[in-house]
Amino acid sequence: MQHRGSCGAPTQWSNTANEETSLTNLLPKESICEVRSDNEISHYDVSHSLLAIICTTLPIHADSLLLFSHTFRAHLAVATQEMTPLHIGDRFHAPRSTAADAGSGAENALPLPSLTLSDWRFRELLMSLSRVAVQGYDRDRRVIYWNGASQALYGYSEQEALGKRLEQLLIPEAMVDAVIDAHQAWVHRGVEIPAEELELKHRSGASVPVFSHHVMLGRETDNPLMFCIDIDLTGERKARRDLDYMTRFDRLTGLPNRHAFEIELKRTLAECRRHNDSLLILFVDLDHFNEINDTHGYDCGDKVIRQAANRLQAFRRSDDLLCRFGTDEFVLALPQVDMATDAIQVAERLLESLSRPMRVDGRELRIHASIGISTFPDNGSEVQELVGSADAAKTRAKLTGRNTYQFFSPEAHAAMVRQHTIAERLQRLLDQDGGGELGLVYQPQVAAASGHIDSLEALLRWTTRDGEAISPVEFIPVAERSELIKRLENWVLHKVCEQQRQWRAEGSHQVRVDVNVSGRHAVMPGMFEAFASCVASYGLGPREIGIELTENVLIEAGQDVLDSLRRLYDQGYKIAIDDFGTGFSSMSYLKVLPITALKIDRTFVAECTQDPRDRAIMEASIFLGHRLGLEVVAEGVETDEQQALLQEMRCDLLQGFYYHRPMDADLAARLLRADKSALSPTGKMSH
Repeated sequence: MQHRGSCGAPTQWSNTANEETSLTNLLPKESICEVRSDNEISHYDVSHSLLAIICTTLPIHADSLLLFSHTFRAHLAVATQEMTPLHIGDRFHAPRSTAADAGSGAENALPLPSLTLSDWRFRELLMSLSRVAVQGYDRDRRVIYWNGASQALYGYSEQEALGKRLEQLLIPEAMVDAVIDAHQAWVHRGVEIPAEELELKHRSGASVPVFSHHVMLGRETDNPLMFCIDIDLTGERKARRDLDYMTRFDRLTGLPNRHAFEIELKRTLAECRRHNDSLLILFVDLDHFNEINDTHGYDCGDKVIRQAANRLQAFRRSDDLLCRFGTDEFVLALPQVDMATDAIQVAERLLESLSRPMRVDGRELRIHASIGISTFPDNGSEVQELVGSADAAKTRAKLTGRNTYQFFSPEAHAAMVRQHTIAERLQRLLDQDGGGELGLVYQPQVAAASGHIDSLEALLRWTTRDGEAISPVEFIPVAERSELIKRLENWVLHKVCEQQRQWRAEGSHQVRVDVNVSGRHAVMPGMFEAFASCVASYGLGPREIGIELTENVLIEAGQDVLDSLRRLYDQGYKIAIDDFGTGFSSMSYLKVLPITALKIDRTFVAECTQDPRDRAIMEASIFLGHRLGLEVVAEGVETDEQQALLQEMRCDLLQGFYYHRPMDADLAARLLRADKSALSPTGKMSH
């Protein structure tokens, strides 16, 4: 059978099973379903063949492809319910156009071909797919086929599209010549059009991002047909933009985050060196910000942060850099300033602006700030050095009374020298497997209901050979800034695994040991994969080793980090949010983060028996954690009253001096070998 479209070009539709233009033959030769000896084609084979070509065009995750495949076949099953295999010779003729149709604006519509019933089911399936837009074009690029998804994607109905040229409908003006040339090259010279991402055109003129796959049928004939399978990428593009924004900008303020700021500052410093310019770093820290969170709540604290960010933005020139560096910290970088006068003027104006009253939820609040100042090239030549110098100067400003500014000074330099010394000593100790100074202690986490030891937390300690105890509060930030944190925490993990393996060999009662992972280490590529590999190398697994991460690390982590963490979650690892309640994130994130437990920060436990607000926060956190299926741990339990209150609130695990102080491995082994029911609240064993 032959008919002509509005362009006058003949279009062949086959009435026999072996001609290429049957809709069931719109597939590559290698994927065409088998024609059986009894002249039957199963519906499953038809769906599988079409699925083969569509799935090769879908640039999405394998899990999504699997879901699409199931949905596709389920739809086909409904469409062919209670039907036996179709004989190719059985024909189903489409209704012909009537005179009424001719008067309804369908003059460009082409007569429908005579198809097999299988072909019509196949065609209906194409028409029903929501994301897969399929169009067919003749040798002159006039539309001969247009499914419902094409109408949804491009805005033209089938009646409007039939007979129109491809370039009239979908191709932006700048692409028209290239598209025509590419089509002609395929028709006449066999140069295939590659599958690729394209920006096509909607009826409204809006851009439509698609991934387009092309199939040419009958190229050697007088009437070659081109079919295009287009996947709408609008959602994927938006997801990419959203992900890019989240990895570079702070969610609360819209300012660049620390990572993005450091990249831009590195570029700015290169420009300053090239032009022999100076640069000023101001490290701004809001004073007593935690008191606002504690007194007025975190929502109020978030609004204060946003207002402070807006006020700092007002001082930013076009070439200046500004970022949110931490919870209540901001950093400004100002190139091309006069060090003698501009620095003081800017610092004083910033302090004055931030100290003006803020209206938040109908109340008037006042905040102040401490500012540290460093200069390039006098106080450093690299990003970390300059920001660290300004940070040290900021700390000195806080020590001198707050609501003031300080330049980097010899005193601050002395503190930095100590930090460098600590970093060098840490490096040597790690080279010497701890050097006899680094060691681990273990603090039990006790089941509130029974008093049994449920698990241990491994804590790193540093005691020098002359007896000086260097606090983790001092040396962990140094390790993070000097990039030693990866080696340090890997050392801890290996020591914990060695200890667990030893306890197992000794026959001790074995419980899980949780290790802390810092924010700087957590975002390093491959960190969690290396973690799992290390644990497995000792013959251990999720029953023996767990992870603790701070709240803000999880909220600010990129998608690749969360994906890696989720793989550990799926393997059964215990993943706890440490210091829960001290961050600035929304609790709504808890339902999507790959975690198993919450550790409520000790600051809430300390006052929960005295301050109704802390008690309310504790109770709400425990309730929320349980409703989300999470285990809840309270840190810093020290008194009978705290222990009794937390038991009443049905907190799962308790940790603190009330039960046990951190202890060495030998004492921990004694506790683990003892009957858990014999443990007393003082941490001593009863007999």
